[in-house]
Amino acid sequence: MEKTVLAAKTRTITGKKVNQLRKQGLLPLNLYGKHLKSMALETPLKDFMTVFRKVHETGLVEVKTDGETHHALITNIHLNPLTRKPLHAELHAVSLTEKIKAHVPVVLTGESPAVTSGVGLLLQTLNEIEVEALPTELPENVSVDVSGLSEVDQQITVADLPKIKGVEVLTGSEEVVVKITALTKEEEAAPAPAPEGEAAPAGEAEPSAQTPGAEPVTEEK
Repeated sequence: MEKTVLAAKTRTITGKKVNQLRKQGLLPLNLYGKHLKSMALETPLKDFMTVFRKVHETGLVEVKTDGETHHALITNIHLNPLTRKPLHAELHAVSLTEKIKAHVPVVLTGESPAVTSGVGLLLQTLNEIEVEALPTELPENVSVDVSGLSEVDQQITVADLPKIKGVEVLTGSEEVVVKITALTKEEEAAPAPAPEGEAAPAGEAEPSAQTPGAEPVTEEK
């Protein structure tokens, strides 16, 4: 298994003064665990984001600090509500020989014939499931193939998910992950979009590309 390493230093600045670190491009961290006293750390924000984009919440990270190495999972990232830029992160130190519980994303694959034929809509009701496994065996996600859903009311439950060696699913087996729902009368009667370049009928406004009431989201680099 490829190692993902995050170098961090002991942090002496705490409280509101941590803004000084952020201005220097550093991210405050806290590392804690069952057999570890909580440690206040700091690391370059760009290094942390490189690691997080690779492992997300289920990948194992080797945190190297002050000559020590701790295996950990990134369990929580606090974001600035306006800029969506990370302000603080929490890492959970784990033992490679003890099973842990974690939430794993559910990813849909394939195309549903019910959707492509216009029979119904695909509704994902469960975006993640809880599992228990050794830290080294946690899956990045659980893949669900929806290509067999061709009729209204067909569904896939947790019990139907593919089995992963070494991973115990804790979410209830009867819970619905994805299902096909019937189209509403409004959706069935919705007119087809006008061909490109053709003007909309008089009195009808051009549809907006942005969801009404939503603010544009930009990502800081």
